[in-house]
Amino acid sequence: MRLPPLPADQWDDQVQHALSGLLPRDRRNPAGAGNALATLVRHPDLTKAYSSLGVHLLFRSTLPARARELAILRVAHRRGCAYEWAHHVEMAGESGVTAADIAAAQGGTPTEEFDRVIFAATDELETTSNLSDSTWVALGAHLDERQCMDLVFTVGNYAMLAMAFNTFGVEVEQTER
Repeated sequence: MRLPPLPADQWDDQVQHALSGLLPRDRRNPAGAGNALATLVRHPDLTKAYSSLGVHLLFRSTLPARARELAILRVAHRRGCAYEWAHHVEMAGESGVTAADIAAAQGGTPTEEFDRVIFAATDELETTSNLSDSTWVALGAHLDERQCMDLVFTVGNYAMLAMAFNTFGVEVEQTER
């Protein structure tokens, strides 16, 4: 771990302010925030600046939740991001993603055409930072313009987060059983 979560005794007003748009007051602490946010708040200004985009993509996006989670899982798999993968497998299940869908995100073949389009778009964006005309048209058969835009930003955002989490060494929280 290159950057551990910010210790509780360093959670000052600036950190609290940085998390104000992301978390309720009772979760603005190292345990409640989780390792990712508790690490990101080492740079409160960056965390605050990033939070608007992150909140939009995760909670206000026009992209259907299931499609969003499939794209995120594909990015997490391709980037080898254990933190992103662990958290979004859980969220994906809450969005109707099945175990077979999750296996497909790891390189299997999706059964649904729309899922194949989401994975193709994610793979193209990850590989070339662009979409082919045929993939753009295929997305347009399922998504409107804003949803396509939200997909592109979702893939880019979670690729960036995977890069940060992997570089900083953000560890998946240990859960008590």
